[in-house]
Amino acid sequence: MKFQIKHFISALLTIVLLAGWVTPAYAADVTSITPTSVVNDADRIITVAGTGFDTSAVVLMDGSALITSFLNDQTLTATVPAGTSTGTHIITVTMTGGPLLTSFNLNVTAPVVVPTATPTATGTPLPFTRPQLRVTFSGASSKQISSDKPFKFTVNFENAGNMTAFNTQAVFSSADLVPLETGGVAVLGNISAGGGVSVDQRFTSQGSLSGKTFVIIDVALTYYDDKGTSYSDKFTLNVPTGGGGGSGIVYPTSTPTGVNTAQLVITSYASTVDPLQPGEHFQLGMTVQNMGNTTAKSVTMIVGGGSSGSNGGTPQPGGVSGGSGEFTNFAPVGSSNIQSLGDVQAGGALQVTQNLIVNVSTNPGAYPIKITFSYVNKNGEVVNDDQVITLLVYSLPNLDVSFYRPPDPFFAGQPGPLPIQIVNLSKRTSVLGSMKIESEGGTLDPASTLVGSLDPGGYFTFDSTLFPDAAGPMQLTVTIDYTDDFNQARTFTRKLDVTVEEAFVDPTIPDPSLNGGEFTPITEETFFQKAWRFVLGLFGLDSAPPADSGGDIIETVPGQEVIPIPSGGGGGKG
Repeated sequence: MKFQIKHFISALLTIVLLAGWVTPAYAADVTSITPTSVVNDADRIITVAGTGFDTSAVVLMDGSALITSFLNDQTLTATVPAGTSTGTHIITVTMTGGPLLTSFNLNVTAPVVVPTATPTATGTPLPFTRPQLRVTFSGASSKQISSDKPFKFTVNFENAGNMTAFNTQAVFSSADLVPLETGGVAVLGNISAGGGVSVDQRFTSQGSLSGKTFVIIDVALTYYDDKGTSYSDKFTLNVPTGGGGGSGIVYPTSTPTGVNTAQLVITSYASTVDPLQPGEHFQLGMTVQNMGNTTAKSVTMIVGGGSSGSNGGTPQPGGVSGGSGEFTNFAPVGSSNIQSLGDVQAGGALQVTQNLIVNVSTNPGAYPIKITFSYVNKNGEVVNDDQVITLLVYSLPNLDVSFYRPPDPFFAGQPGPLPIQIVNLSKRTSVLGSMKIESEGGTLDPASTLVGSLDPGGYFTFDSTLFPDAAGPMQLTVTIDYTDDFNQARTFTRKLDVTVEEAFVDPTIPDPSLNGGEFTPITEETFFQKAWRFVLGLFGLDSAPPADSGGDIIETVPGQEVIPIPSGGGGGKG
């Protein structure tokens, strides 16, 4: 019995050892390859994903080894050489101990050949035809370019070639200037042979221009011919800072390349709040247009700048990175800085918005914002198009205009003091110009004054006199002139309400309108007048005071006493 158990255990150990010798000691597998289709016009990189890879792993195509790079135990990359035959090829992976069982199909295609139109020759044909753009004029709208003052820069382009330039686009850039409104990108459209087009681009200085005699503006042109061939020209223009707006120096170069892809451009943008100030919530609206000739698929917009995972144009594992952008002055509110826009057809456009806030610590100035559009082109490659737009931040005065004490009652036709006070509620010093007070129902004297500089929390008082014309409510308009952070003239206006009462009449003062407009003086009775009336009463005659009877006449002689003269008639008893 013991002998049989020993033989059974020995046989079992032998089977286990044989199984371990036949079965590999690793558990590896292939789960996917990316992309599944490539073009054979150049070397292409494919990514093989799986589990349990080690440094001995080699990618095979139809059993032949490809140049393989080991990234980690889950990722391999391999190079499919240019000129690989078209059709479906089998991709497998082999490691020490034998090949892995799972395989995938790789489709290899030839590049698309754009058919050429049959030319119609008239006379002696030229060696070749192409569009050729040149600059015929460039100049600034201002004779003197100064720091922080916007100006318009005009450039005239002419097609000196012998065929139409399609989808022409100009990109303005400068180390000393910041483009406004368009982000430095101007879409010129199609320019026929011999035709021309003019474009205006607004700029403001990025810093001080002190000590510089001129600034350089680079203009990069891209356009296509009717076969889809891309051309690019670069012009270097200069603008004098001390005056003049003549044409600059032009250095054109052109490099035709066979590009056939998508290109996303911000053609216009605007803010729901104007002007922008620190702490302001606003919505940024943009028009995005595909200026290329193929569809941009799975477009992602990243405000502040970012990218999608890619290596030399080949998609890599990982998502969209938007956390490395610049958010010092503007930050997203209500949603993240990443938006999915879907597909954009060639020539198509769409409207996008982003809610932002201006940081309360942001100083006045022009601030560029980087915006990245990440999408997949027709070859399955991830492309990142970077755009730059510029937003202007102001710090306008925050003023309170009121009375520094309750004003006295105002009466129609009578002057009254007007105690006006201006308080600076801003967190920074405000430099104000002249202040003017106006009203349609009266006049003011004085009506204007110069305010000057007000510190944070400081105040300025102004005492004027109001001459109202009539009773009732009256509105005063206070207008203050000042210059904003970009040297543009602005006004600050506030309304003040006052009430005018009816004119006060003293009843003790006689009205000159009585007695036909003639003033009759009131004279007190003398002792002799009272004695005379007593005598009249003794004889039964009228002894009433003459001022009340209305029938007696009082004659006054200068230098003599007033003697009443009886008018006769009527008598009463005394």
